[in-house]
Amino acid sequence: MSRLFRDVEGGTLFPRGSVVCIGAFDGLHLGHRTLVQHAVARARALGVPAVAVSFEPLPREFFAPAAPPPRLTLARAKIEGLYGFGADSVGMIRFDGRLSKMRAEDFVRLALVGRLRAREVWIGPEFRFGHRRSGDIVLLRTLGEQHGFVAGEIAPVHLHGERISATRIRELLGDGEFAHAGDLLGRPYAIGGRVVRGKQLGRTLGYPTANLRFPRTPALSGIYATWVHGVAERPWPSVSSFGTRPTVAGVEPLLEAHLFDFQCDLYGRHIAVEFVAKLRDEEKFDGLEALTVQMHRDAEQAREALAAQMRAEQQPSTTASPSQEPVDNASPSQEPAHPCADFSSNPAQR
Repeated sequence: MSRLFRDVEGGTLFPRGSVVCIGAFDGLHLGHRTLVQHAVARARALGVPAVAVSFEPLPREFFAPAAPPPRLTLARAKIEGLYGFGADSVGMIRFDGRLSKMRAEDFVRLALVGRLRAREVWIGPEFRFGHRRSGDIVLLRTLGEQHGFVAGEIAPVHLHGERISATRIRELLGDGEFAHAGDLLGRPYAIGGRVVRGKQLGRTLGYPTANLRFPRTPALSGIYATWVHGVAERPWPSVSSFGTRPTVAGVEPLLEAHLFDFQCDLYGRHIAVEFVAKLRDEEKFDGLEALTVQMHRDAEQAREALAAQMRAEQQPSTTASPSQEPVDNASPSQEPAHPCADFSSNPAQR
């Protein structure tokens, strides 16, 4: 039975023991998948649950609140992705002042031994834990000998000679290299969330948007050609703005997706926005009229970029699926299904 827990201390969750993997898991890339699936395989061999442990907020966000590193994956998507990799239970541990000062030895004693009854613990090559990042694989193995568990480290994962890391993926996304980033992720990069009400300025300007809040520092900023998942059986073509909206003096990051030829109310619905191509950076315009003119250009460029992607995917040499599904999305099928009755036209077909 799946279980989600958030505390380091408390009663034993797995009396028969568990196999644990620990990491930031930001991005849920192919390296993370390798780590989790190795832990899952070991858990199956031992007949115990596989437990994936991460932290919220991430330690680097906690220690640098004024200038946190860009976040790839929010907590909900991370939890769903870890379950998708095969974990039986997920620990999304609260990283707070107390945990930041906890000695590595105490974390092992309280969390890995007392809470999880770990029989094996697996980490990635860069993972550190405990106060001042004092815990590494050497210390973990030493503590494992004391407490009766095996500790292991998964080697870095490479693709076509390139080491896979969240840092590299952030760089690629920032440069608009979405196909390359998708290769390292093992799927297209997408952001999911529940559609919230905005100021409805886009509707006033003729470009209504489905808005997703992003409460962390995003790895992206600008205008993008996108597909929206979760509104029909197939991804829906769209153009999206991601950032702080300088023309209207926005502050918090907001992802705004305008779905082409779409009339349905999406408030409260969970969707995912898949990024295909960057069109331009965010700009501050002199007024709403200039902004509207640029939005029209953005929409046309997005349609062209999405059409070009579809043409490329239809080439005989293409072997990969256009969407190894992003975390948080609906699976595409052969025919589009209308989520509501008042469409003005059908979506582009992928």
